[in-house]
Amino acid sequence: MGERYRLQAGDTLLAVDMQNCFLPGGKLGIAGSNRVIAPINRMIRFFERKALPVAFSRDWHPPDHISFQEQGGPWPAHGVAGTADAAFSPELIIPAAAVIFSKATDKTSEEYSAFHAKNDAGLTLQTWLEQSNTKRVWVGGLATDYCVLNTVLDLRKAGYAVVVLTDAVYAVNVNSGDGDRALADMTAQGTKMAQSDEVED
Repeated sequence: MGERYRLQAGDTLLAVDMQNCFLPGGKLGIAGSNRVIAPINRMIRFFERKALPVAFSRDWHPPDHISFQEQGGPWPAHGVAGTADAAFSPELIIPAAAVIFSKATDKTSEEYSAFHAKNDAGLTLQTWLEQSNTKRVWVGGLATDYCVLNTVLDLRKAGYAVVVLTDAVYAVNVNSGDGDRALADMTAQGTKMAQSDEVED
């Protein structure tokens, strides 16, 4: 057991792209990735009990998004806005007060980071974090080597303390070791790593 963490005022939880498309059976499903659902739900319950903010990001692509293979991109079509593939896992707890941020909604631009994703009111995650007086962001979700990595790097650049929940993230590993390299890159930028069972509510 490593360091123990306590939640406090200024903490926000961000669950990145916990969508059917990235889970087993999805259009871009990652085998084994469903194991992150339980630790993320555990953290969501903690944050709810403390009345601390919870945010979710999601890919919310148009059908002809630039990242899709049909448009010359690297990925099969996935996370198309309004489809069952783009929906959050039915096993995921979505608190009533949670805020959802949609990214990669413009067909002409890829957007791995959730930092500039927008909610239904048009507010970016960046602005919402400022308005929520967030100091430290706890991050779980998919995938370690893409959207989690890019989101965390943007959060660190903006000056936020960041804790990545290592049992609550999972890598695509297009190239062997991509996930481990992503964790090392985040650590090199001052990100802390923790397991969800090291957190006390």
